[in-house]
Amino acid sequence: MRSRLALLGMVLGLMPWMVLAAPVSAGADDGTVRVLLWNVLHGGNDVEQGPEKALRVIRETDADLVLLQESYDIEGDRPTLGRWLAGELAGELGDGLGDGQDAWRAHQGESPHLCVLTRLEIEAEYLHHPWHGVGARVTDGQGRSFVAWSIWLDSRSYITWDLRDNPGISDEELVKAESERSGRLAQTTALLAYLGEQGFLDGATPLLVGGDFNTPSHLDWTADTARVYLRRRALALPVSLAFEDAGFTDVFRAVYPNPVQHPGITWSPMFRDDEGRAQGFERIDRLYVMNPENAPEGGSLRPVAASVLPEVWEDEAVPVREREFPSDHGAVLIELEWE
Repeated sequence: MRSRLALLGMVLGLMPWMVLAAPVSAGADDGTVRVLLWNVLHGGNDVEQGPEKALRVIRETDADLVLLQESYDIEGDRPTLGRWLAGELAGELGDGLGDGQDAWRAHQGESPHLCVLTRLEIEAEYLHHPWHGVGARVTDGQGRSFVAWSIWLDSRSYITWDLRDNPGISDEELVKAESERSGRLAQTTALLAYLGEQGFLDGATPLLVGGDFNTPSHLDWTADTARVYLRRRALALPVSLAFEDAGFTDVFRAVYPNPVQHPGITWSPMFRDDEGRAQGFERIDRLYVMNPENAPEGGSLRPVAASVLPEVWEDEAVPVREREFPSDHGAVLIELEWE
C-alpha cells in the first residue's frame, strides 16, 4: 500500500510527506509498532494551515504512536495540537474519541506542550514534569503493552553553536553547555531518577523515551564525524551517555550505526542558517528503548527501521508561513517489532 502511494506521489510531483495514506485500523496488531517523534513548531501556528499539514504528515506515516513536543494551543477556538489531532484522526476512522479500538487518544495532562498521541489503548497516564516529561502505558489489540514518554530538554546554550562561536574552546568548557550553561544534564538526571523511583527502569514491559533533547549524541560526535563536520569533536556528551549508562538503546543508531553514512539530521530543515550565521545541523530528536532483562517471549521491542522526514528539504527561499512541512524540526519515524 505504501509503495503504491509513494509511486502516486512521484507521478503527481508531491513531496514524500504530501502523499496521503489511508488510515489503518489494526493498530500494531501485525507485530510492529510505528513511532513518530516530532517537535511541531509552536503547535503549527507559524505556518499557514500548520495543524492540517501536521495531520497530513502523521496520516502519511501511518504511525501507531506519536510523541509530540510543542503541542501548544492552536490559534482560534481549537484545543492543543495533540488533542485536535486525536479528534481529527478518530473522526477519520468513524469512531468517537476514546470509543473503540480504532479511536485516537491524546494524553497531555498538565503539560503545556508535551503529548502522547496514539491509536492504541491508553491504560495509564504519567507526569514527571509539565515541561520535561509526560508518559503513558499503552496496549495494542493483542494485549501487548509498553510505556512511552514524550520529553523536552532545555534549549539554551546549544553546544554546536557554542563551538561555532568559540572554535578554540576547550573540551571541558564546551561540555559545560550541558551542565552549567543549560539545565539539560540536570533535567536528564531528574527524569532518569524519576523513572527509576517509579519502577519503569526495571519493569516488565518495554520503555520508550523520545523527544527533543536539544543536544547531539556522543554516538554522533566521533572522530570520523569530526572529519566531516566543521563543528564537531569526538566528545563524551553527557546527556546521551546518561541514557546509555541507564540501559537505553538509541533506536536510530541501532538501525544505522554509522553516523557518517546516516547522520539522521533533525535540526533544522526549516532554518538553514542561524540569523545569518552558520547553522549547527544535528540529530537532536531521538528515541530510546529499554527492554526488560527477562522479558517473556514476545515481550521485547526490536528496532527494525528508521527514517527522518522530510526526505527532501524545501527551498529555503520559501517563506516559513508557506512551508508544506510545518516545523523547524525533522520528524523521526521508527518501526519496532515485537519479538
